[in-house]
Amino acid sequence: MAITQAADFLATWESGTAQAPAGRALLLHRAARPDLGGDQQALLALPVGQREADLFALRRALFGERMQVRLDCSACGADMEFELDAGDFARTLADRGEPLVRVAEDGWEVEFRVPGVADLTAAARAADPRRALLARCVVNAVRDGRPASADVLPAAVQRRIAEAAQAADPGGDVTLTVACPECGEGTRAELDIASYLWSELDAWARDLLLDVHLLATAYGWSEPEILALSPLRRRYYLELCADA
Repeated sequence: MAITQAADFLATWESGTAQAPAGRALLLHRAARPDLGGDQQALLALPVGQREADLFALRRALFGERMQVRLDCSACGADMEFELDAGDFARTLADRGEPLVRVAEDGWEVEFRVPGVADLTAAARAADPRRALLARCVVNAVRDGRPASADVLPAAVQRRIAEAAQAADPGGDVTLTVACPECGEGTRAELDIASYLWSELDAWARDLLLDVHLLATAYGWSEPEILALSPLRRRYYLELCADA
């Protein structure tokens, strides 16, 4: 365990216990980007892939590089377990194109910005998410030299925009294809790093609170005093309690 600011991350965990996944992801992203000073609007405006890269980097800092992932084969149902490298994901997803992208197709010239977390969240609440996302992210649209509305973009142009957005921000959709060791078939699965990291933080926090309880009972120390101890010293004192 590489966590050194135990009290801060316990506070993050406590704040997120009653929140929905989107709120927990924002809390984790705030912890991953202290340079933004907790500016929620700045965090939500970042491209989705940037958030994913930040969360992979945070995961590496807190729990190390190796990530254990379990998945059921979609073909035969076998239980598959494999490892991922959080550091590799953080470096790969951080490599992206320009935030403003331009496409030209069938007389159309469209300039749009790569969607941020706030854009996807707002679009998901709309009756037509695709139309809502285009309305938010298309900066300028011209057809045969004349200004046009994003509402009338043809399907072919919309596909080009989606392809260009994926190329500019590949981390916006982290999908894995894993070959089953039993049947050889590939299974596709989305890797939700926010949920994965939250599950790890939740387990860590509950274990740490148990340690606090045991040490407070044995020595009468306060929670801040116990959290100020390094993980190594806490473990040593716990071993002494067990031997007593």
